[in-house]
Amino acid sequence: MSAPTLPPAAPPGTRPVLVHDGVLTEYSFGDTHPMGPDRVRLAIELADHCGVLDQYDLVAPREPSDDLLRLVHSDEYVQALHDGQEHPELGIGGEDNPVVPGLPDVASRIAAATTTAAELVWTGRARRAVNVSGGLHHAMPAQAAGFCLYNDAAVAIAWLLDQGAQRVAYLDLDAHHGDGVEQAFWNDPRVLTISVHETGLHLFPGTGFAHEIGGPDAFGTAVNVPLPPDACDLQWLRAMNAVVPPLLGAFRPQILVTQHGADPHRSDPLTHLPITMDAMSISMRQVGVWAERYAGGRWVAVGGGGYRRDAAARAWTHLLAEVAGTPVDPTMPTPKDWASRLRDEGCPTMGDPDATISTSILTTDKIYPDEPDPALVATSRAVFPWWGLQPYH
Repeated sequence: MSAPTLPPAAPPGTRPVLVHDGVLTEYSFGDTHPMGPDRVRLAIELADHCGVLDQYDLVAPREPSDDLLRLVHSDEYVQALHDGQEHPELGIGGEDNPVVPGLPDVASRIAAATTTAAELVWTGRARRAVNVSGGLHHAMPAQAAGFCLYNDAAVAIAWLLDQGAQRVAYLDLDAHHGDGVEQAFWNDPRVLTISVHETGLHLFPGTGFAHEIGGPDAFGTAVNVPLPPDACDLQWLRAMNAVVPPLLGAFRPQILVTQHGADPHRSDPLTHLPITMDAMSISMRQVGVWAERYAGGRWVAVGGGGYRRDAAARAWTHLLAEVAGTPVDPTMPTPKDWASRLRDEGCPTMGDPDATISTSILTTDKIYPDEPDPALVATSRAVFPWWGLQPYH
């Protein structure tokens, strides 16, 4: 069998692309909802303040369409969102996903934006592309869930498969399990999904355990690392470094899609992980290395969860900076009026002033633990043998 044709490489020196327009900032369930307003707008403003946006070409997303959404979502579900009524049987309405006029249209535009990012990278017009408004990873084919109406990452991956991609890797670093993307490709061996998250024993959606490894035609392509709520920066980074590079090396993705929810941050009101902003920025830099090493440099990045606006804005500014290859110094001050622009207390610097971890950790190529954490052992035992890899003990 001949090797599959790789997508074209972007010309050397091609600038990264930010897929964005103002409509995408309007994804909000209201002022009192955790998925409230201004999360993305503040991130864009902070990135501009830090000079990060100067490194980007700005591209407007393609027009949304029901046909695009139907690559993942059922026609019944798409039509139900169009009619603007509650449909409890489809997760539409209620406390988590209340009906908000116009919101399904914004959600469809977010899906179109992430697909645009994937298209730019797949066709070789960019090496790296970002949609910070994306990452709505809980939406199921026929179910709204976890503040997510349409699953933009799953739609973009489905578009890539429709264009002939044969190996797409999806890495989810949100505090919550990336269940919607995993389920969309549960039995598809062309998609490797890896989720590093707080254990479902303590956090929504209550899934994402090590034994959940994919359907019968795709065993080993769903990978879950459920960490305890008290996992520290080093444990979190170790989980990624011990699991992600070996699997990417075995899978050999043609393109890497990554979700960077800001809710692992220690200030998040809905999660329990004590991860610092400094560790989160390190994780983003590592993903950039993995994209170059294992995916020919083809990298599509999206945002995700994150329910403290200060942390979300700082995290996605770091993401944009790392994708552009121009990291922001964690000691860089945030704007002087930063705290007054937020509903929550704003941090005075781009990192966390009392963080004890730094980029010096990256001088070691592999951050493996001397004694692997139980979560790593369980995940490696469940998945590694399917790839010919030796589990941890």
